[in-house]
Order: sequence, then structure tokens, then C-alpha cells
Amino acid sequence: MIAGAAVADFRERVRRPAYLLMLISAIGLGLIAVPPVDAHWSVLVIGGFRGRYTSDYVGLVTALTSALWLTLVGFYLVRDAVARDERTGVGQLIAASPMRAWSYLAAKLVSNVAVLASMTAVLAATALVLQLLRGESRTVDPVGLLLPFALVALPMLVVTSALALLFEVTPVLRGGLGNVLWVFVWMVGAIGGQSSRAPFGGLGLRPVPLPAGASQDVGLGLMYVDEPLKVFDWPGLRLDAPFLLGRVALVLVAVAVALAPALWFHRFDRPARPGRAPAGPEPRSVYRGLPRAEPRPGPGFGRLLAGEARILAAGAPLWWWLGAAALTLAGLALPRGAVLAVAWVWPVLLWSRLGTQPATSGTAAILGAYPAPRRRVLAEWLAGVLLAAALGAGAALRMGFAADGPGLVAWAAGALFVPALALALGTLTGAPRVFQAVYTVLWYLMINDADTLNFMGILREGDTVTGPGPGAWAALALAGVTGSLLWTNFRLARR
Repeated sequence: MIAGAAVADFRERVRRPAYLLMLISAIGLGLIAVPPVDAHWSVLVIGGFRGRYTSDYVGLVTALTSALWLTLVGFYLVRDAVARDERTGVGQLIAASPMRAWSYLAAKLVSNVAVLASMTAVLAATALVLQLLRGESRTVDPVGLLLPFALVALPMLVVTSALALLFEVTPVLRGGLGNVLWVFVWMVGAIGGQSSRAPFGGLGLRPVPLPAGASQDVGLGLMYVDEPLKVFDWPGLRLDAPFLLGRVALVLVAVAVALAPALWFHRFDRPARPGRAPAGPEPRSVYRGLPRAEPRPGPGFGRLLAGEARILAAGAPLWWWLGAAALTLAGLALPRGAVLAVAWVWPVLLWSRLGTQPATSGTAAILGAYPAPRRRVLAEWLAGVLLAAALGAGAALRMGFAADGPGLVAWAAGALFVPALALALGTLTGAPRVFQAVYTVLWYLMINDADTLNFMGILREGDTVTGPGPGAWAALALAGVTGSLLWTNFRLARR
């Protein structure tokens, strides 16, 4: 039963166009992992050296790249498994079947691992091709090439699949909060897992004998190097009992984490309330004719914008509004950079709704009949801009009192860019979790002094905003809104 459910779920996923994009992205990831011999970037720097492109080293570097980056992206790729069953009505069939909760979770875990493992298989094939293309060694060792994928990449993908399942069936983590939290969980794991003393071997990066003149520094991640790295002969993945047992233990712990929610996950059961007999299915809506309403004078776009703003803010709890008010007031008294950074990450879950409402609320058919889709998309974006302006109003007023013209311009560009990014990603994918992940990563890199991602203008030297100027971010905002309009018109034209 577990195998059949897992195979059926995997087949349903691979029929989607997004799956093909996943496989293509895996090829691109392999090209990054094994750059040309004279490239100025590397994903693995060992004491200022890199290994010769043999099967052992190419397999290791692509497997480490898979373990590092697919754990971040893969989480969001497989996270929708349980929610999709609930959304499509499959969950009701499962609730009426004899399948137990732990069996259902085990099937979803196997399906998640199969999806991510298929990407890793494409990476392995890409690694073989790149070894031959780079030309440093044309001797192919299938065992040396594939062993790192089995011992380094696969255990980390099992962990990612298990945690995605855990997040999805845990009430507090199943929503947007879990999507944002995963970025920070991944960062801690990616940094701590590079240590050879990490639990269960971490990412699997083991100490190796370094060539003469090499430093002890080992870096994993996409890094720029001034000069092409020196080359040494990689001795191969060192296997011993502690390492092998650690990888097996890591997989077993991941399986236990995935099955633990069986204690509270009840297979979509909807028990009737006490004292009330279960009723049959009720129609979702009953047509009672067109409502009678007198035409209301006033500008139609203003009413449309007000409606989009209400939809965007709908459901926000009281504590969220209190926090938003506190951040707005704090912007009047505290340094602009710190307050604005927090204020513009506070509404990330609301911004992530932009562009996704037709897909998530089931109103695509209704909105498809709207006579002016361009006005609706524009109003949706401006509602996000108003939310950004409201949260950053305190910082803007402080800059206005200080006659900080460059700061105000940078603030305005950021207020235009963030909602445009949310709208573009939401319109293209129809899922809020994509923006939640992308924006959280951009925000984290920005506050850690990544000048090229200074979309808020908070990294400044004197009166000069570092990184791309506000004009660049405003242009990107315009491109995002234009792309959303074109994609919306394209989808409507296909119907």
C-alpha cells in the first residue's frame, strides 16, 4: 500500500511542467558546480586549491552542491504534497480508506525523496558529461562518481523531505511562517553542517590530506576567486565505520521525524461536533440571482484599490497589527536602517498573497471575466505598495525631518520593488511560498552587507546609497509589474 501510494503520488508530480523546469535547473546547478578550469568561481575551495576533475572529485563537488542547495530549494518543491491532497479532495478518499496515518506519511516521504533524487540523478549524469568536457581526466570511475551522491547528497535529501513533511502537517508550521522559518533553519544547517564534527557527519564534507603550501581553510558555497585555483589530486572520499554509520543514523532519524506526526495527524478526518448528527455534503454556493445594487458614484479604480487593500490585509491577527504599529512608531525614534529592515520583513506573509489569489482562492474563473485585468493587476500591486509605505512610514518621516533626500528616494524605490517582486513571482507560480523563500533570502543577504542587493537603501556610506541606485530597483519594479500584466493577458488569451 505504501509503495503504490508513493508511486501514484510521484507520477502525479512528474506530469507537471514545473517538474521539467526542476530537471533543467539541476543541469544548471551542475554547470555551476564544475566550472571551466580557468573560471573565477568555485563551490568548493580546499586551502586555496581544487581537486583535479576526476570522477571522484567531480562526483564529490556535485554531490556537495546538491546537498547544499537542493536542501533549500527542494524543501519548497516537495512541501505541497499533503496540502494538495486536501485541496483536490483526495484527502477525503484517504480518510475513508483503511490506510493508516503512518502509512500515508511514509508514502509521502518516499515520494518526496523520489522527486529530489530524480534531480540528483540528473546532476550525476551532468557531472559525468562535464568531467569529459573539462578534459582533465577522461577515465570514468562509475563507483567513484556515484558514491558521493549515495553517501553525501541522498541522506541530506531524505532529511529535507522529512522536514518538509513535518512542517506540512504541524499546525504552527504548515503556513507561511514555516516557509520563512525554513530559510533560517537551512542557514544554520548549511553552516554548521560543513564542520567535520557536525552530528552524523553533517553535509559529508570530510577532512582530506592537503597539498603542500595549502592553508587549512575549506569553503563550501558559490565563491569568487581572483585567480583560477591551483589543482591537486583528490584522494577520493575516505570511508570508515564512523562516517558510514553516521550517514545511516542520519537517514533513520529523518524517517523517525517524518513518521512522528502520525501521533497527531488524523488523515483529513473531520469528526462531527458533539450532539450534532453528521450531515451530508452541502453545496458551496446557491445561485439566487444577481443582487440588486444601486450604482455608486466615484472613481472606479479607487474602489478597486481599496478592495485589493482589504483583500491583502484580510485575516491578519490583532497581534500582527500591534507589531506593525510598534514598528511604525519605532521608525520615528530609532535609526532608519534597523527599523526599516524589520518593518519590511514583517508583512512578508501578506505580500506573498500578491498574484496568488486566483489560484489559491478558486476565483480564477471569476477574475478571468473581469473586463479590465490590467487595472486589477495594477491595483493589486499598488495595494502592496501602500502596505510597504504604511510599515515604513515612521522611517520615511524621520528621513523627511532630517532632509535626507537620498534616503527618501531609496525608500520609495524599495516600496515599489518588494510588492512588484511578490506580484511577479505570485503571478508566475500561483504559490505564495516562492516569494516567501526568495524574499527572505534576499533580505538576509542584504542585512549582511550584500551591497548588490541593497533594495532598501539601508547600507549607506554617508549620504550615498551603496549598491545599485534607486533607479535600478524602480526599473526592476516596473519590469515585474509589466511581466505580471503580460503573463495575465497571456493566460486569459489561452482560455
